[in-house]
Amino acid sequence: MSRTDSVPAPMRVKGVVFDMDGVITDTAEAHAAAWKRMFDEALPRIAPGQEPFDAVAEYRLHVDGKPRLEGLADFLAARGIELPRGEPGDAPGTATLHGLGNLKNRYFREWLDEHPVAVFPGSRRLLGELRAAGVRCGVFTSSRNGRRVLGSAGVTDLFEAIIDGEDAAADELPGKPAPDLPVASAEAMGVAPGEAALVEDAPVGIEAGQRGGFALLVGIDRSRDHGERYCEAGAHVVISDCAALRLSDAGLAVATLNALPTLEDAEALLREHLEQRRPALFLDYDGTLSPIVEDPDAAVLSAPMRDVLARLAGRCPLAVISGRDLDDVRRRVDLEDAYYSGSHGFEVAGPDGFHERLGQGEHYLDQLDGAEAALQQALEDADMPGVQLERKTFSLAVHVRRAAAEDAGRTEELVREILDRHPGLALSHGKKVFQAQPRTNWHKGRAVHWLLRRLELDRDDVLPIYLGDDITDEDAFEALAGIGLGIAVRGEEDRPTAADLALDDTEGVRRFLEVLARLLHARGNH
Repeated sequence: MSRTDSVPAPMRVKGVVFDMDGVITDTAEAHAAAWKRMFDEALPRIAPGQEPFDAVAEYRLHVDGKPRLEGLADFLAARGIELPRGEPGDAPGTATLHGLGNLKNRYFREWLDEHPVAVFPGSRRLLGELRAAGVRCGVFTSSRNGRRVLGSAGVTDLFEAIIDGEDAAADELPGKPAPDLPVASAEAMGVAPGEAALVEDAPVGIEAGQRGGFALLVGIDRSRDHGERYCEAGAHVVISDCAALRLSDAGLAVATLNALPTLEDAEALLREHLEQRRPALFLDYDGTLSPIVEDPDAAVLSAPMRDVLARLAGRCPLAVISGRDLDDVRRRVDLEDAYYSGSHGFEVAGPDGFHERLGQGEHYLDQLDGAEAALQQALEDADMPGVQLERKTFSLAVHVRRAAAEDAGRTEELVREILDRHPGLALSHGKKVFQAQPRTNWHKGRAVHWLLRRLELDRDDVLPIYLGDDITDEDAFEALAGIGLGIAVRGEEDRPTAADLALDDTEGVRRFLEVLARLLHARGNH
C-alpha cells in the first residue's frame, strides 16, 4: 500500500473511469477453470503422457494476467511442447496457439453462462457511493467478453459508459499504453479526462491514464509488492483495493488509519449495525489480542482479554485467524467454543473435532521446504544477529524485530533473491517480518468468507466483524467492505486502509470487545 506521505488530498471529480478485470470484477476462477478444461482436453492429443494442468500452481506461474497467446506459449514451453502460432480464425481445438486459445475462450464463455462473476466488495461499495453522489462512472476493457462479464457480475447498470474489446475493434482503438480506451470511456459518459479519476490495476494502464490527461491516477496493487512500478508510471496513489477509496464532502479520498472513527464512535456504530443483525466475530492474534513483542513465543493473552473473549464466544460465533500455526494459536487462546484458522487461513479447526486444510496449500510444501533450507543457509552466511527464521506449516516468517536497523533491508533482499528461485511462493510484509506464502488467491479475507459459508452465516441478518492490525488483515477488511465491519489496530505508521474504525492498541481492542459484550448481554435480556 502507499505510504501516507504520498496520499493526495481529497479531489472533487465529475467522473471515475475503472479498468474492468482486476479492479471491478474478479474473473481469476473463471479463467483458471477455462484453462484447466482446455488443457485437460488438448494435452492428451498434442503431447500424450503429460500430467494434467494444475489450475492453481501452473495457472499462477504461467498464464495468470498475461495475454491469451502469451500465457499459452509460456505454459507449453514449460512443458517442453512447441506448437505453430496458426491463424486467428483457426477452429477451436486446432493444434496451434490460436486454435487452443480459441478453445479456451469458448470454455471461458461457457463458464460465464453458468456462473456469476465475482465483484470486489470494495469496488461495489465505491460505485454505490459515487452514483449516490451524482459522480458518473465508466468502465473499459480490451476483452471482447467485457459486456458479458459485466452482465454475469450484475453490475452493468452501475456504469454510464462501457467500452470493451468489441468497441475497440470497431473504432480501431489501440490498447494500453495508448490512452484511447480510458479516454473513450470518459468521453462516452460526458466527462473530460481532466475532470475524472482513473482506477487501474496495471502500471501500463496508469501510463495510459497519464497520457490521456486524467486528473487523478489510482493504482490497484493487489500484491502490495509493486507500488514503485505504479508510481514510476505516474500513479498519484497506490492502494491494494478500491475499499480504501471513500467519497466525502471534500471529494474522492484515500482512507488512512489515523483519519478513521475511533473507539469513542464504536458504541454508536455498533448499535446502528446491530439493530437488525447479529454479529460474527473474527480476530487476528498478534498485535490485536496480544501486544507485539520481540519474542513471538512471549505473546500471551491477558486474563481480562481472555475473559471478554470467553463471554463473547458464548453469545456469538467467534474465530481467531492468525499467521501462526493452527495448533499454536489454538493453544494460546484456548476457548473450546471458538474456531481457529492458522497460517493466514490455510488451516481451520473448531469444536467437535472440526478440521480442514484450505487453499490447496499442500501443493507448495516442497517449495516451502526448499526455501526454508536456502534461507537458513543464507541467513547463517550473512551473520545478522537478531534475524529469526520461523517455519510454519504453510508459510515462512523472517522476523527482524530484534535485528539492527541496517540489517532489515539486507534481509529483505535475501528473501527476495531466494523466492525468485521458488516461483510458487510470494513475498508479503508484516510488522518487522517478511513472509513467504503459497502464491495462491487465498488469504485471510477468503478464509473469513469460507467460514461464513461453512457456519451458514453468509446471510443478510449476520454482521461479520473483523479486528486486525497488520497489512495481511487488510485482505479481510477488503473482503468485508460494505458487507461487514472492519476494525484496524493502529501501529507505529499510518497507512491507507479498507477498515471502517481504528483502535489505538490491544487495550482499545479489549474495551471495544467489552462494549460489544455489553450490547449483546442487554439484547439477550430483552
